[in-house]
Amino acid sequence: MQYVYECPHNYTDTRLCACVSVQCPATSPGLCNMTSADNVYFIVTEKHDIFSNIKPGCICYMHKSQHTAASKKGGSPSKLKVTSLDSYTPIAREVDLSSMRALSAEEAGLLLALPDASERLNWFMQRDDLQMAQGLTKGTGVTVEENGKKLRGIIRYIGKITEPAYPDPISGTFFGIELQGEHRGKGQTDGSYLCKTLFSCERNCGVFAPFARVKPLVPSSLSPSTPEPFSQQQTENLTTGDRVTYFINDILHHGMVVNVDQDYVWISTVSNILDFQIKWSRKKLKTNSDTEQSAGMLEAVPPLSTDQVNQILIGRMKGIQGHCNSCYMDAALFGLFSCSSVLDSMLFKSTAPQDAPIQKTLLRDIVNPLRRCIKGFVEGRHVMKLRQQLQKHGYSGSFTTDEKDPEEFLIVIMHHILALDPLLKLSAGGKVQESYCYQIFLDQNHSLVLPTVQQLLEHSFHSAGLKLAEVPSCLILQMPRFGKKFKMFDKIIPSLELDITDLLSEGPQQCILCGNLAEEECTACFKDSVFSQTGFKVFCKTCSSKVHSHPQRRSHQPAALDIPKGYLGHSIPHTLTRDKLELFAVLCIETSHYVSFIKYGPKNEDWIFFDSMADRQGERDGFNIPEVYTCPEVGMYLEMSPAELANQVPRDMKGVAKRLFCDAYMYLYQSTNMCLYR
Repeated sequence: MQYVYECPHNYTDTRLCACVSVQCPATSPGLCNMTSADNVYFIVTEKHDIFSNIKPGCICYMHKSQHTAASKKGGSPSKLKVTSLDSYTPIAREVDLSSMRALSAEEAGLLLALPDASERLNWFMQRDDLQMAQGLTKGTGVTVEENGKKLRGIIRYIGKITEPAYPDPISGTFFGIELQGEHRGKGQTDGSYLCKTLFSCERNCGVFAPFARVKPLVPSSLSPSTPEPFSQQQTENLTTGDRVTYFINDILHHGMVVNVDQDYVWISTVSNILDFQIKWSRKKLKTNSDTEQSAGMLEAVPPLSTDQVNQILIGRMKGIQGHCNSCYMDAALFGLFSCSSVLDSMLFKSTAPQDAPIQKTLLRDIVNPLRRCIKGFVEGRHVMKLRQQLQKHGYSGSFTTDEKDPEEFLIVIMHHILALDPLLKLSAGGKVQESYCYQIFLDQNHSLVLPTVQQLLEHSFHSAGLKLAEVPSCLILQMPRFGKKFKMFDKIIPSLELDITDLLSEGPQQCILCGNLAEEECTACFKDSVFSQTGFKVFCKTCSSKVHSHPQRRSHQPAALDIPKGYLGHSIPHTLTRDKLELFAVLCIETSHYVSFIKYGPKNEDWIFFDSMADRQGERDGFNIPEVYTCPEVGMYLEMSPAELANQVPRDMKGVAKRLFCDAYMYLYQSTNMCLYR
């Protein structure tokens, strides 16, 4: 367990640790039976005696009880009596404290697997690699260096492969790896070492290796996720070996406790061993998760800009890793948060205490890593954690196993969990309805063949008698389908912008003929082929009279528009500002698998495609490989005329363009103006 001390006096006395060692004979029964946890470990970093066989890189230890008893004698000795694990004669020798650095038992085991002392010291100084190795677990996908080649495999075993040499308390920690795919058969074992089976695999499909030769396929996956904050502050006492974070003059530092008494805490750091006189209160004790949050784990990481997308997001093992039917959630989260901040307010709004962990998981474990520089990747376990939290809340008993629709997940998150204000307010018959998504429905007698999203929305609003009560900050549109299989249209043309000016229930509108202030709307003229194929048909009184003087339109019944009082009796300029929404993401489905497209820049070709399960490594115990790549070919099809696009055979369309035009399930639009206020 990791703790944090906050010194109320910012005391900075840096005298050397006052510790005296009492050597325990090597034949002591207690020593013979001691475990790795019974000792304090060090690595020698400097040559302290030209005649000593304790060299830089040697791992040394002393028993905790001896260390604690010796330190209570007071004084400020500059040496400790430690026993080297590299010596065939286990005799304790005095070593300068300034020549050693403290290790945890886990670190000592990992370093002991390296036979060369100088190599150990080099790897110890590269703290990131050693820390990453401590995050490796069984089932993790890795590459292992074997005979100069990098082979892919999965960790099946972590631990010692030989017993410690008497009377040493520990031996080296190795990783047993089962090779996968084309690298099977390139190993040297079936999981056995010296006739002892440590894990099982086919002949020559296994490798035992120290941490220095093992690298995770996904480096970010090995940073242990921040534990959930404890509901109560910790009250346990510190003990030797605890990893701590402490403050000096409000500056955060890291180290390990080498001794504790009533008034003193001795902390070993990478650079020195510090002696702090701390009169600490348990109220000042913090968990490591508290520190990580205060250090910025919950900060607002902005979405990726156009220039950052190629640097951070593109490639294999990028985006969100799929796992166990999670593609509906992966595609939705990637679409909403990778390059847009329109719904970031839900990540920071106040919420009920029981729902705060879900919000924290969403922000800390999913959105921030997705956007953060050098990462651009979210492990599948974090999405599974979110699914488990949702299932625990009782919204569905199958959130962790079954495939669901993206809108079901989004409504649960936005409405039931985070209580976000409805994104959409619809006006119908003088009443306002609220919603988070809008499902497009069409009359059976519609005349659309190759529609744009603009046309679909207008036809749906027209047939249902709906208007927008206000400009939405985010508009989530579900395409017209019957279930996941039957599509109403072979292709749908993405509208990069949605002009919603005519869809608003209030506000000035322009006559479609002369551009003056519109005062009437004719629903019967909406489908008249004489007029434009898009836009509601609104007229000034003069143009309306002329239009409806035609024999074919005399039966039409134009309705008066609700015009703001300030505009009555005044003409409006021909350059009336129009309310538009811009497309930022599209979710698509094919054979029950969801993927997403992101419009990440201003150009027609600025598109990326994301699949959380693009490939797979291994079989039953393997893992999915997500992938993000650019798809500029989409721009070519967007520039085609409707007639030319209609003649395109889906299977012959370049790249992944077919999936965007033929498999669209949900379109996501944003108002760059309104999202600033909500």
